[in-house]
Amino acid sequence: MLKDELQAIGSKALEELQSVSDQKLLDNLRIQYLGKKGSLTTILKQMKDLSAEERPAVGKLANEVRSNIEQAISKRTEELKKLELEHRLRTEAIDVTMPGKPKKLGSRHPISSTLDDLEEIFLGMGFSIAEGPEVEYDYYNFEALNIPKDHPARDDQDTFYINDNILLRTQTSPVQVRTMQSQKPPIRIIAPGRVYRSDAVDATHSPLFHQVEGLVVDKGITFADLKGTLETFIKRLYGEDSVVRFRPHHFPFTEPSAEVDVQCFNCHGKGCRLCKGEGWIEILGCGMVHPKVLSNCGIDPEEYSGFAFGIGLERIAMRKYNIDDMRLCYENDVRFLEQF
Repeated sequence: MLKDELQAIGSKALEELQSVSDQKLLDNLRIQYLGKKGSLTTILKQMKDLSAEERPAVGKLANEVRSNIEQAISKRTEELKKLELEHRLRTEAIDVTMPGKPKKLGSRHPISSTLDDLEEIFLGMGFSIAEGPEVEYDYYNFEALNIPKDHPARDDQDTFYINDNILLRTQTSPVQVRTMQSQKPPIRIIAPGRVYRSDAVDATHSPLFHQVEGLVVDKGITFADLKGTLETFIKRLYGEDSVVRFRPHHFPFTEPSAEVDVQCFNCHGKGCRLCKGEGWIEILGCGMVHPKVLSNCGIDPEEYSGFAFGIGLERIAMRKYNIDDMRLCYENDVRFLEQF
């Protein structure tokens, strides 16, 4: 009787396997007949009740039935794969003569464009570009720049501290320190990058902004070299008719120091909304590198001198593109960005 049942299971399985139409149904049939609780397994569990004479013949038949089912499953699997491939080739065919889907192209961000312009100007004057970490040690960000822990200038550059010794840099001046420590004069670099200060967000302030700082160190460098360099930069950026003035100022890391203004290119010094009625627009700070900073970096101030300057990139971009709110540069509004 088991022989009859085995033959019936084999015939039924082969018949069903021929008509199965997808891989999931095929897997279900495999489990139905060959699984731990499948039909064939259930029959084989009854062999313990057979006599010793019947078992060999039934066992042989069971193995044949199992082998036939496994071969049929394997064959049907290959057939289904072939059918699936043919279906995909028909349905996923690409008509190469059809026009492609247009991709919306972006445009250069005004800050990126301004940085490109600045780098091109300074590279043309023989400067190289230096980079440094944005997560910086207190020593490089303040102390090496003649700003000890109790110096009031730290209040103006309140920043984000990770611990007592590590912070997010407030300026790219640490790049200048690292360069002076690792490179012997002559040095002529600019250091662009992101900086961080704990400022409230408004039209002219952001806790994240960009600076481009410059440094020149060599024998015989004077304030006249600084003025000539910055006047050349400003005239190339804003036009040869630009008028520049230097106002005395104070920075802990330069002596003497100055703020640099450019005559308002909207009213030409008469006073307007853009320059807030002053006729001049402040664009950067600069000065001769303080002898103590040179000493901190292992450079003899008796033999070498140098100048440094710092440019707020957003300020330059806003003046260049007549942007009146810094927040527009960071909101990723395509309507604003595609103007540039």
